[in-house]
Amino acid sequence: MGRVIGFELNSQEPEKAAAFYSKVFDWEVAAPNGDYWPVTTGLKNKMGINGGISKGPSDYPHGPRIQIEVDAMDEVIEQATSNGATILREKMEFDDFYLAYLVDPTGIGIGLIQHKNNKKSLFQ
Repeated sequence: MGRVIGFELNSQEPEKAAAFYSKVFDWEVAAPNGDYWPVTTGLKNKMGINGGISKGPSDYPHGPRIQIEVDAMDEVIEQATSNGATILREKMEFDDFYLAYLVDPTGIGIGLIQHKNNKKSLFQ
């Protein structure tokens, strides 16, 4: 079962977006890592998810995307594309995880995350 573990807000003005969400919702926005600002939305003992704000790429310049954790990314990508999704960004490898971006058949952008070695979620 794929579980939503985070979100990504894409903006062409990520600094301005970070300031807005920090001031309005009291989100804790960490220093950027490249074009990605990690966001903590509340205390760990309260229900909710964390995520980040990023400089939206040309293929997805603005808007929210949920991040869904999967156990077998290649299988999920195959199943998603067989059911009408398109691949926006192929599977990318990072130190602790794999990441891919898809667009569902209705135009909604989603991210898929598969952790290496069953490590703790990126957003916890």
